Amino acid sequence: MTEDTLPERIPLTLAEPVTRRRGCVSAGVALVFGAALGGIVGLIAGRWPGVVTAAVVAGVLMLLAWASGRRKLWLEGSSVVARTIGSKAVDLRHADRLELLVTDVRGVRTIGLLVARGRTTINLSLAVYSGTGGRELGILVLRKLADTLASSENTSGLVFSQLLVAQLRAEAKGEAAPDRPLFRLASVAPGGRLAQRLKADAVTRFVASLD
Repeated sequence: MTEDTLPERIPLTLAEPVTRRRGCVSAGVALVFGAALGGIVGLIAGRWPGVVTAAVVAGVLMLLAWASGRRKLWLEGSSVVARTIGSKAVDLRHADRLELLVTDVRGVRTIGLLVARGRTTINLSLAVYSGTGGRELGILVLRKLADTLASSENTSGLVFSQLLVAQLRAEAKGEAAPDRPLFRLASVAPGGRLAQRLKADAVTRFVASLD
């Protein structure tokens, strides 16, 4: 396959890129937390155990922050590809599982599409909402995802394709975020849980009720 015939890479990353300032803040938090925990251990077990604890905790937190900032997600052909330290991919046409996942962190709700094949699982964020606003994947990206899901062997693919098409229609009509399907689904999920999967039959009924 020549370079000209390679599938186009369509970015799927919803979150804003990590800036240098945010990276410095994350490093500072890691150092402070590591020093605090190391100080507590040092008071109990002695100086060197405290130093080792501080170094290990700060190092792990900085590594996690670095990996999170490096994470990229894109659609390549019919496959969702995720890259952090390594890369993994799931072909939407042959996915074993397709589920909607809602996470709630301090009032910020993210609704994502969980795609899996075998032992490979990727969570693709579709939208993130706080209050009555938020950020969503772009029109062209949602259109491409909808088309790809419609051709999936998984029966849930067509339902999610129709959901994204309904989201596109709502945006084309100029409807406010609270009136769009993704926002409505994210808001009906019970609060107080970090992450929860929406039941397939409930999502199917919701999609069927849309205009």
